[in-house]
Formats: sequence, structure tokens, C-alpha cells
Amino acid sequence: MTCEETLAGWLPEQRWFAGRGTRTDALAIQSETVLADGDPGLRHLIVSAAHDGRPVSYQLLIGLRADLPARLAHMAIGPWGDGLTAYDALHDHDLTRLLLAAMAAHQTIGPLRFCAEPGAELDTGAESIVLTGEQSNTSLLFGEDSILKVFRRLSPGPNPDLEIPQALARLGSGHVARPLGWIDTSSQGEVTVLGILSTYLRAATDGWTLAATSVRDLYAAEEPSAAEAGGDFAPEAHRLGAATAEVHRDVARAFGTSELPPGSAAELAGQMRARLDEALAAVPELGPYAGLIAAAYSDLAKLDGPLPVQRVHGDYHLGQVMRTQTGWVLIDFEGEPARPLAERRARHPALRDVAGMLRSFEYAARHQLPPETETPVLRQAARDWAHRNQAAFCAGYAEAGGADPREQAVLLRAFTFDKAVYEVVYEARQRPSWLRIPLESLDDA
Repeated sequence: MTCEETLAGWLPEQRWFAGRGTRTDALAIQSETVLADGDPGLRHLIVSAAHDGRPVSYQLLIGLRADLPARLAHMAIGPWGDGLTAYDALHDHDLTRLLLAAMAAHQTIGPLRFCAEPGAELDTGAESIVLTGEQSNTSLLFGEDSILKVFRRLSPGPNPDLEIPQALARLGSGHVARPLGWIDTSSQGEVTVLGILSTYLRAATDGWTLAATSVRDLYAAEEPSAAEAGGDFAPEAHRLGAATAEVHRDVARAFGTSELPPGSAAELAGQMRARLDEALAAVPELGPYAGLIAAAYSDLAKLDGPLPVQRVHGDYHLGQVMRTQTGWVLIDFEGEPARPLAERRARHPALRDVAGMLRSFEYAARHQLPPETETPVLRQAARDWAHRNQAAFCAGYAEAGGADPREQAVLLRAFTFDKAVYEVVYEARQRPSWLRIPLESLDDA
């Protein structure tokens, strides 16, 4: 069995693989770099695999051992020649510490470049563990101080998840996790970022978990009231809105701003309409809401003034923010991984991020509701919780110096519906049991 055949049997079962569960065509190893000889050995691979005729590049770190210890048996990939077994090396702390050592030493190994931020202190002896929960990337926690995000699907060009936190950290922002180092490679003069090492946010909790706890407390009350619930989230939503405005201000300072000329709103509305048409064809359940959504896009098309635009987060929701002891921190600036890099790095109205977070409040409020619940009191409580926290977020955003989102109601409503359309398609394809969440929220729009 060739190495390519071994990988062809393993790759489709990985949850970060774009063609998961389908036949993989035209798999080829584009590059192989020896990072460590011996037993265990470490190889860095970039592999190309085609899905529906479109090639996608993946990054693999392959460990090689004659005998796999029990702790790594579940990570086996298959035979790799010379009596060796290949396995996913990101689960082997004996090998992953080599990555930190290479960054600390600013090594270049073949086409790979290992870099550390000036002044960063890396604990090269720290053991790593793989964090669960991610789908498109793999993250390793080293000790209690740093976390390495390894990109599985590769996109050539500057990575927003490195360049934005780097820029904000250098401006002194307290709302990002400071980058400590990175790994990249170059091909034909274009850099591809392979991994980013950042400060680990100890004792931090993600926004989704905090919001879900608040909603759980609300539903447990005898007379549910969002304003009186013991776990009222509104003060945190207000602080999160302020942090978002401050990050938008610093991103604009670091990367500049511009204006789309008059008439651009009509073009933006046309793009939204096209996405709506595609969604309607894919998810018939969206049909009853088509008129409501299209009307919001028509209102957007009538705006005739210029639209301020800047770099944004691009995939902003409660799972992308962490509450630390000192405040809110934003993470994962890469945007929606399925979108082209040029689109993720382009300038957009800042309200795109605001709309994403407002939609996330809807999800947090509704995902714990039983399907087709017979308890209208809980459904009303969910609506009240979402509206209360959306208002608090917008107020915090405005008070921190951002343009009040509520004063840009037409643009915000259009972006919010555009995000809901995206959610409907995503849920129909990936989590059909959650499709009711965006649809039920449209009932209240």
C-alpha cells in the first residue's frame, strides 16, 4: 500500500476534511518535509485532494513509529513503509514540543519557517494536549500558557487570524490574545500560514457557555423574566458591545477605512437577494419568510449614500469571544473558512459583525427550547431574553464610541436577515435538528 492509499482511507473520516464521508479523488502529496528522523519520526505533509473536481490543500503532521503506544493507538493512520505505522502526530506530545522548539529558535526547515514574536518567551518543555470542539482546525494547549492553532485546510496569502491580532496587540489592545509565534511556508512568492501560537486565556469562559447558563437559569424560574433572572446576561452583553466597538476602532486604525460609493447599497442588496434565491432552492422551509426578507433587501437597495467599510471579524458570534477576569477577548479572526481569502480580508460595513452577534443571541435564547414546545411562557421568555441582550449589546457599542447600530436600522436589518439565511442553509445541511432555531426567530422578526 502506498502512502497516498493510506491517506485516502484515513482523510475522509476526519471532521475537518471538506469531503468527509465521500470518495476522495486525485489525492497527491504536494510536499513532504522531515522534521525529525528516527523513531518516533515526524513528517510535515501538504496534501491535495479533489472534491467535486475542486482541489483542496490540507496540512498533516505525521508521526512514524514501529510500535504505537496504547495512548496513540486511536490516532493510527496506517502503514507507511519499512515496518512503520503513521499516526496523527498532533496527539503526540513527544513530537509536538519540537514545533515550539523550532519557533523559539527561529528555524527554517526545508520550505517551513518557524517564527516567534519579539520578546515572546516559549516554554519548549511544555507538554501538549489536543483540544476538542473544533471542526476546521486543530488546537493544542501547551501547559497553561500557550495555544497553537494548526490550520488543516490551507489558503495561500496573509491569514487574518494572524495579521489582525498582531496589529491589535501592537496597538496595546486588551481585547485579543497576544500572538507568540507562527509557522508558515512560501510557494511562488506567496506565503501560507500553517499555524499560530497565541497566549492561552486561563480561567476564561466562552460567551456561548455564559449565555447558555443565563438562559438555563431563566427557564428554571417559576415566572421567567429576562430582567429578573438570577443569571441576567445583559450587563455582560453591554460590556461585550463596548469591547466590539473598541476592536472595530483599533482595526480601523491599523488597517484603514474607506467608503463604498453611492449606489453600493443596491449592489449589496442584490448579492443578498442572490443568496436568498439559492437558499430558497435548497431549503423549501424558508419559503414562508421570503417576502419578509426580500422586503428588507429592497429597503437596503433604496439607500443612496456612501457606506463606510473596514476590516471586520467576519464570523462573529458568542463562541468567538472569551470572558476573562479583566474583560472580553475576541478570538478566531480568520472569518468563515469556506469563503475565499480575498473576501475574508476585504473591507465590509462594521454592522456585519454586529448582525452576527445579534443573531447569536437569538441562538443562545432558543437552542434549549424543546421542539414545538407547548409552553408559550418559555417561548416568550426566549424572545425577551434575546431582545434584552441585543439592546444591551447595541447600547454598549454606542457608548464606547461606535455608531449606534439602532440608528442604522435598514442596513442592520438586512445584514441580520442575510445571516439568518446563511444559518438556515447551514443547519439544513449540517444540523437538521437545529433548523427550527433560525426559522422560529424569523417568526418574531
